[in-house]
Amino acid sequence: MLVIVLENAPARLRGRLAVWLLEVHAGVYIGDFSQKVREMLWITIVDGIEDGTAIMAWGTNNEAGYDFVTIGTNRRVPVDFAGVQLISFIPQKPEQSKSEN
Repeated sequence: MLVIVLENAPARLRGRLAVWLLEVHAGVYIGDFSQKVREMLWITIVDGIEDGTAIMAWGTNNEAGYDFVTIGTNRRVPVDFAGVQLISFIPQKPEQSKSEN
């Protein structure tokens, strides 16, 4: 199983992925492909994402049962922890109140 989630992606990239995958929700694509096709899809995403963000996750034979890659600026950052990929959150900057300006 392959899952791709796009945020703020150009319409042409979303349309290109819709040729290969089923869009089950806006920006959420699923399919079941070989490693070669998965790599081709990721290259397509990297080349077309512009200012958006993307994550691609797929089932594999490891401790977690899945692996994933990401691209774009996001609060969620993949971190390798003893051979297992986890997600770390970048803290949000506190907003200044209007009285402080």
